[in-house]
Amino acid sequence: MQNTERSAPNPQMVRRVALASAIGTTVEWYDYFIYATATALVFGKLFFPQFSAEAGTMAAFATFAIGYFARPLGGIVFGHLGDRIGRKKMLVLSLMMMGVSTIGVGFLPTFAAIGIAAPVLLLILRMVQGFAVSGEWGGAVLMAVEHAPNGRRGFYGSWPQVGVPAGLLLANLVFLLLTNALSADDFLAWGWRLPFLASVVLIVIGLFIRLRVEESPLFAKLAVKQEAVRLPLAEVLRKYPKQVILGSLLMIATVAVGYIISTYSLSYATQILGLSQSSMLMAVLVAAAIGAVGLVVAGILSDKVGRKKVFAAGAVGQIVWAFPFFALLNTKAFPLVLVALIVMQLCVYAMYGPVAAMLAELFGTRVRYTGISLVYQIGSIAGAGFAPLIATGIFASTGSTVLISAYIVGISVISLVAALILKESSKTNLDGDAVDEPVNAGANAE
Repeated sequence: MQNTERSAPNPQMVRRVALASAIGTTVEWYDYFIYATATALVFGKLFFPQFSAEAGTMAAFATFAIGYFARPLGGIVFGHLGDRIGRKKMLVLSLMMMGVSTIGVGFLPTFAAIGIAAPVLLLILRMVQGFAVSGEWGGAVLMAVEHAPNGRRGFYGSWPQVGVPAGLLLANLVFLLLTNALSADDFLAWGWRLPFLASVVLIVIGLFIRLRVEESPLFAKLAVKQEAVRLPLAEVLRKYPKQVILGSLLMIATVAVGYIISTYSLSYATQILGLSQSSMLMAVLVAAAIGAVGLVVAGILSDKVGRKKVFAAGAVGQIVWAFPFFALLNTKAFPLVLVALIVMQLCVYAMYGPVAAMLAELFGTRVRYTGISLVYQIGSIAGAGFAPLIATGIFASTGSTVLISAYIVGISVISLVAALILKESSKTNLDGDAVDEPVNAGANAE
């Protein structure tokens, strides 16, 4: 394939786009994680009070999982439009949809006020969240990666990924402050709503920043040449079936274990082990902060030694740490609980850091938004969507965390094998319809 021309990226614009992607994804994942945290702490009591505490928690986690069913549809719709009319427009739309649904949860009456309508409306708003976030991730990643110079895609692709730990950190920080400032009764009565309502401020900031960045240069080139694909999904399935399957498998453990850390471990430690909400929120917060640094380091390393090696190291780490993770949680000693969360978070982010560039490098420019959104969302359903629910069900059935650890090992092996099958892609060229053309890693570098 003949190399297509691409002017050297403007370093200032590359950094601005990366920062905008990071801030935008932070806002969206904050919205997403406050739902996850509220699910673990209060939704079972407020929206499913007719069930036992354990069954109510499972019902609340089921609404959490349902949001993932909207994500493939959202990925297809946002991917189609993103490949047809541009990445930037889809990012603005996804942010607005996420904001409306999140604020809606903050105003939602509980079961005590409107009965069965409450969990139904909660479910609908959760599905809107899932639809919105499915378009967010792909667009943010492509804006960063497609602006980045060759040889730096792993680093800049990790910036929107930082939105996950940053959003998790903000969500847990807000809940930590509220649980310490309010009585348990006040928090349950109205305090839990404040993180959802506060989202409006972050949405305004995110929109302001996103409207100030330029469209992806690779998409802009296609638009000038009028080379947009009429049906991107059909082309993805026809030209890239192997990439769709392996990319989806790649994501399963990457996202599933992350949610076991951020959501299930919070529920397990507070409801089963009897640890305080504030101490567990603090532990998750610290692990997220340290993990964010590790995530960027993983992205940088993937540019230097290859995506596969860094990703595989994280997957192996999850396999090795799966049983010590719960063993340390079960000690109920805060320092050991913190170690358990930090080590597992670093393993997760060793995979999550380079995966943005890995997935972007699987597909050609004309269908890249559709391709990466599809595989990310399929992997998310198979992994993260059911992970807290599966873990809760396993413990309810066995009274032990041994099979939960075995579950972590199993899905980590699946993602590891997928990574090993894929070709190394860090030296490929993103221009055009194929991604198998080697380029000089230092070309166009800053």
